[in-house]
Amino acid sequence: MIITQTPFRMSFFGGGTDMPEFFNEHGGAVISTTFDKYCHIIVRHLPPFFEYSTELAYSKMERVKEVADIQHPAIRNAMQMLDINEIRLTYEADLPARSGLGTSSSFSVGMLSGFYSLKGIYADKKKLAKEAIYLERELCNEAGGWQDQIAASFGGFNRINFYDNDFEVHPIIISPERKNQLNNNLLLFFTGFTRISSEIHKTSNVTSENKKLYLLEMLKLVDKAEKILTDNTIGLDEFGKLLHLGWELKKQTGSNVSTHKLDEIYQKAINAGASGGKLLGAGGGGFFIFYVEPEKQKAVKAALSDLLFVPFNFENGGTRVIHYVPESI
Repeated sequence: MIITQTPFRMSFFGGGTDMPEFFNEHGGAVISTTFDKYCHIIVRHLPPFFEYSTELAYSKMERVKEVADIQHPAIRNAMQMLDINEIRLTYEADLPARSGLGTSSSFSVGMLSGFYSLKGIYADKKKLAKEAIYLERELCNEAGGWQDQIAASFGGFNRINFYDNDFEVHPIIISPERKNQLNNNLLLFFTGFTRISSEIHKTSNVTSENKKLYLLEMLKLVDKAEKILTDNTIGLDEFGKLLHLGWELKKQTGSNVSTHKLDEIYQKAINAGASGGKLLGAGGGGFFIFYVEPEKQKAVKAALSDLLFVPFNFENGGTRVIHYVPESI
């Protein structure tokens, strides 16, 4: 039996510049972190005592005789890609799917890690990231960028650079005290709305030329954000102000990024004392992250009392196998 644990991610700056059609021409970069909310994949070979050969438990239950009959596209394609057969797979997660935290990519990374472990093969973090990207973007034909798979694989607080159909992961060098201060000044709220990120990426009333201009401006914010984080002479509160600027730019990249209701939530937080924030992921729903100075956090929580507040801590491990017991087949 194999159990993998894979974190979810929150992306602060550069989202959208991780799309190959953009970064292969202009370069791309994001600043993101993983945090201590996870998905767990349990996978083992299914004993040969049943009428079915594969059993899957996620938001629904599937029992099939042939891999080709599996409805879940990521599981079906991953099993075919790695020649996996006759298994029982169970998925559990700390947070809901379709909520802007890269949950589907964390699932893909954790699943691939589990499949390789089941075959007795070691797959490093870059291999898992690249194969999860291939699985989701090519085999499953889902629209989106590359950052989620990379963040889930590597873990930690990083700057990820994209270029020429490749990427590099650079940890943000920040003192433990400053990193802890940032963690404490970020408040995470669930809006209650979920959405399919690939559909958000596909639909927009913004012209491609205008979107490119906004993305180029968003890319510039990555350098500014990194300087704020790593330069101790700059007040960390500037990070919140930059989040606000980034969110205003993000909303210009697609008509479905925000809604009237989401704009109301954001404005409530700002009026109560948040210096900035953003909706995590492609937009349309999910989780808001806000930068709030400690003395103003009580007021912001009160203003958003109808939303679910989710405490969290940054994590550094990325995907990992937390239980490994080889089986004799």
